[in-house]
Amino acid sequence: MIILIDSSTATCKITLVDGGMHQDYQWESNMTLAKWLLGYLDKILKEHDKTWTDISAIGVFEGPGSFTGLRIGLTVMNTIADSQQIPIVGGRGDNWQTEVLVKLQSGKNEKIVLPFYNRGANITIPRK
Repeated sequence: MIILIDSSTATCKITLVDGGMHQDYQWESNMTLAKWLLGYLDKILKEHDKTWTDISAIGVFEGPGSFTGLRIGLTVMNTIADSQQIPIVGGRGDNWQTEVLVKLQSGKNEKIVLPFYNRGANITIPRK
C-alpha cells in the first residue's frame, strides 16, 4: 500500500493507494498536526485492516504551502520511510499525486524529501 500525503494547509489530505483502490481522507488538523498525525494514520490503516508494515511506499506534496505544516508532515513521513526502509518521493503542483506515483513505479527513492517554500525565509527584526 502507498500513502500519499499533503500537509501544506490546515486540511491534511491523505490518500491510500492499494492496487486499484484509491481512498481519500481529509482531516482538519489546524494546529494539531504534530500531536495527532501518527494517530490519524494509524486509525486509517486499522480501518483497512493494515499495519505500518503494510506500507510499501510514500509520496508527499513538497510545497509550496504552510511552513509548519510542510515541516511537520515531511518530517513524520521521512521518519516512517526511513524506519520502514521504504521509498519516499515528493512532488509539486496540481498533479503531484500522479508525479509521485510515476516516480515510485519507476523505482525512484529520494530517501529524504525536503519542503519547497517558493520564497526566502521571513526573518523578523529583533525589537531591541
